[in-house]
Amino acid sequence: MTALRTLIVDDEAPARDRLRRLLSGVEDVDVVGEAADGLQAVEMIEEQNPDLVLLDVQMPGLDGFGVIQALEAPPAIIFVTAYDEYALRAFEVHALDYLLKPFPRKRLEAALGRAREALAGEQDLAARLAPLVESLAAEGHYLTRLAVRDRDRIRVLDAAEVDWIGIEEEQVVVYVGERTYTIRRTLAELEAGLDPAHFFRAHRSAIVNLDRVREIVPWFKGSHILRLTTGAEVDLSRARARQLRDMLGW
Repeated sequence: MTALRTLIVDDEAPARDRLRRLLSGVEDVDVVGEAADGLQAVEMIEEQNPDLVLLDVQMPGLDGFGVIQALEAPPAIIFVTAYDEYALRAFEVHALDYLLKPFPRKRLEAALGRAREALAGEQDLAARLAPLVESLAAEGHYLTRLAVRDRDRIRVLDAAEVDWIGIEEEQVVVYVGERTYTIRRTLAELEAGLDPAHFFRAHRSAIVNLDRVREIVPWFKGSHILRLTTGAEVDLSRARARQLRDMLGW
């Protein structure tokens, strides 16, 4: 039996140590590394290409959800969490499994069994994880941080920093002041994950931070332009203008 190449991700060293001890007694698991935060986790997943990640949810900086968002093709994920019940129900439906701290060895072994079955069945793991973010957004757990590409590095942005998000040369680009970053998510995924009280789909190729909108300028045939505090101008389609009018009452 081929060993499960497994990465441990938790910001607490005692929790990582405990997981490693528990996994040491499982013959077909090979721990390939440990990450102490979400940013390091993304880098190690891309370098090591593990079969399985035991991923803590609540971490400073980039949390477990942010790690998933940053990956183009996530591996098998088992969440390790102290999250409350409604979030756990979402994990139960959409993720391979979750481990609620503190958990016994038998619970870990059961989760590993589910991971083996999923990998043996060659499930589309990225597709299975996608609804998780949407479910959490529906429960009011919106993205507060975004992992973006900054040349050969990954940078973590607070969502509130973002001016707008658009498409440039078939890439999704995040605009922050005079800086631009690419992100490995579709606009549809970002629209579902960002708080609609602050982020609005201006047209099919742009999402704007409403806190950055300075003026709404009428344009041709019922369309408008959103002029941002940075001076950037983003097209507002006619259909979206009606929605924004209802939201803002203009």
